[in-house]
Amino acid sequence: MFEVTAEDVFDFRSTEYAELFASSAATAFQHPIWLAQLYERLVRQGAATPLIILVRARASGKLAMVLPLVRRRYTLLKAVEFADMRVSDYVSPVADEETFSRILADSHAVAAIRKHLRPYDLLRVGKLADRSLAMERLLGIDKRDSMGMSAYSSKLEPTFAGWREHRLDQSYRKELDKKSRQLNRMGEARFECVDGAAAIRTTFDALKLYRGKRFDGSNGPADLLQLPSYFDFYLAVANEGCGGFARTYAFWMNGRPIAGALGLEHRGSLLVILGGFDEAGYRKQSIGSLMFEQIARDCIERGDHQLDFTIGDEPYKRIFGGRPSPMWQIYRAGSPLGFAAHLTVEKLPAAKALARRILEAAHVKKAKPSPVMVPPASDEAAESS
Repeated sequence: MFEVTAEDVFDFRSTEYAELFASSAATAFQHPIWLAQLYERLVRQGAATPLIILVRARASGKLAMVLPLVRRRYTLLKAVEFADMRVSDYVSPVADEETFSRILADSHAVAAIRKHLRPYDLLRVGKLADRSLAMERLLGIDKRDSMGMSAYSSKLEPTFAGWREHRLDQSYRKELDKKSRQLNRMGEARFECVDGAAAIRTTFDALKLYRGKRFDGSNGPADLLQLPSYFDFYLAVANEGCGGFARTYAFWMNGRPIAGALGLEHRGSLLVILGGFDEAGYRKQSIGSLMFEQIARDCIERGDHQLDFTIGDEPYKRIFGGRPSPMWQIYRAGSPLGFAAHLTVEKLPAAKALARRILEAAHVKKAKPSPVMVPPASDEAAESS
């Protein structure tokens, strides 16, 4: 029933992809804007080769499913991965549930998909949400493995007051009220959803500064926003998606941004993927918490029903009513080398850290292959958060 091709170029901004995405079970991280910018700005600059699997109805030629993948080399190791490039917190085939089931039932289509993936030493896909489509069945993998971490989302109530009452502890509500009064006594404090390229750029410049100081690599992954290709990627998503898919938020003090965040809107949910604040100047006022509270207010006023903090077990997510949902990963070795590499990364924490550092260096050098023979672990917390 289906025809399968593998392409290295695809127009994610096309009408046919937009229609497929709109009816699919995919996530915000497969949105046309997100994937178009990701392949344009990160894949080719990150020592990766596009591998985009297209499945079409044989009779009509209508697009039925897209698998946005990449090929990567880690010295001797050839890997096939989902095109998340360390910025996508959820991955998913782009198809609706019914069509996905029909593709699974078509043995010729499944065989063709698996053939297009070869050759590889290691096929690995992480960041599968608990209720995501069964990508493991499509790839011939027996089961999912836990990533050892969760994603968190907070249900939004019809009113901001109702959300505060149901999702925030009473003592914490009083604390935030106190911090808000302190902040307003310090000057002209103003929160807004930023509109316009100049204001978005000002916010992102501030985010880069604040995140660079906080996530310097000494206690975990260094901040991706410090890398030019990643900064340009996030900024491009914010600008192209402004007024719809992407929301840039800023807390201003006397006209200067002291906190900011980037969120993606998808089916009544806002996914907060990037945040930063002036820790040195406003930590005592809990500016980061005040920002999340105001983001929740804005979402409720827009009619959103969920605030999604995405992947990672940071404590603040529970404070704001986030409830955990497990995350999963799958892998398949295509050679003894791939099997050994997977075991090395999964079992040895030092190997994970080394792989991550070398991958960061590879991005700085732009398109030079990583000199390590194992790919970075897929269970890194959302470094974009």
